[in-house]
Amino acid sequence: MIPEPALYRLMTWLSPAYPLGAFSYSHGLEYAVEAGLVHDRASLCDWVATALGAGAGLGDGALLAAAWRAAEAADVAALDAIAELAFAWRGSAETALESRAQGAAFLAATRAAWPHRLLDALALRHRGEAALPVAVAVAAACHGVPLAAALVAYLHAFAGTLVSAGLRLIPLGQSDGQLAMAALESVVATTVEILLATPLEEIGTAAPVIDWCSMRHETQYTRLFRS
Repeated sequence: MIPEPALYRLMTWLSPAYPLGAFSYSHGLEYAVEAGLVHDRASLCDWVATALGAGAGLGDGALLAAAWRAAEAADVAALDAIAELAFAWRGSAETALESRAQGAAFLAATRAAWPHRLLDALALRHRGEAALPVAVAVAAACHGVPLAAALVAYLHAFAGTLVSAGLRLIPLGQSDGQLAMAALESVVATTVEILLATPLEEIGTAAPVIDWCSMRHETQYTRLFRS
């Protein structure tokens, strides 16, 4: 069971109100909508489910789990190796920016409101930057948030960001958004089970259409989102 103070912090960190700028990223979804690949609630659910179970959601979750365990053990060398891997573990320039910029924002906000020596040390060693899953993992480990809870909350926030982008781009109504989040609950649960049971070195992603859409988004003529 997650202690109430840890639950409060986790809910705050992964709330849409936390100052990460997550609303400005679509993870390639903007181009997918323009290309007609995503056009209704069902196709949006398919897109987000793929991102969660075979794309960046799975990869980020694996990095988060490994970084949480390293931070919990105060294994600085392992944590630094995971942080360096995380910088490289995205399929396009825009999705790398998405993770790195949000990670830096997360570190800055969390160090100011919930300071901890391990967060400060991570920021110092990496010049204030960290991929988002690594930054969240260290904060969670430092403040007593269990790994399973951190993974569920992280993947829920990831899914919520993409669904919110889909509502604006397709467009869809708020009821469609809630139906999509309900449909994705089982995907999040299954992905968390996989992440808890599988070491980082055995995790791989396979979402080539999402990566392709992200690369196409870089040269899209009219854009509302940064990725």
